[in-house]
Amino acid sequence: MKTYLLIFPFISITISCIGQASAPDPELQIKTAVLAAPEEMREGAMVYGYDDSGELIVLREGTNEMVCIADNPEQKGFSVSSYHHDLEPFMQRGRDLKKEGKSTQEIFDMRENEVKAGNLKMPEDPTTLFVLSAPEDRYNAETGEVTEPDFRYVVYIPYATAASTGLPLSPEAPGMPWIMDPGTHRAHIMINPPKKK
Repeated sequence: MKTYLLIFPFISITISCIGQASAPDPELQIKTAVLAAPEEMREGAMVYGYDDSGELIVLREGTNEMVCIADNPEQKGFSVSSYHHDLEPFMQRGRDLKKEGKSTQEIFDMRENEVKAGNLKMPEDPTTLFVLSAPEDRYNAETGEVTEPDFRYVVYIPYATAASTGLPLSPEAPGMPWIMDPGTHRAHIMINPPKKK
């Protein structure tokens, strides 16, 4: 029994150490995060990235209107994003609720109620989110090079509808814009260019 108690803590410590990975170099995270932003906006964009504990932190303060999010090393594949800073309250609230363990539907419902109550501010003008992604075999984690990435564009227009925009509720052709979550705080135009084969 004594032998078991002595060995067990050692095994626990060993397992936790093996499972703990260090975050990618901050400069590499910045280099890849800004790829999601329009080229002329990359240099001044604010960048969030990950520390060794997996927490999202500010890696670089920004000087323009764009906010970029580095690739999450805990998730499969490669994905970075960039959005207009007027979306930050909406995005931050979503991150906070996700950290609390809320489901996707719970996050949607809570933000919808908060926007309607005036406790969460959405942009008054159309605002854009850019997402750049690639499967693992098209991303070099050592150099930060991404080969033939895929793009997705989202333009948030709170409470817009198919009737108010003239957009369909689903794409009728590859790359065609359409409106998602119409009539809600999260109404947005989706544009998915065809993915490279």
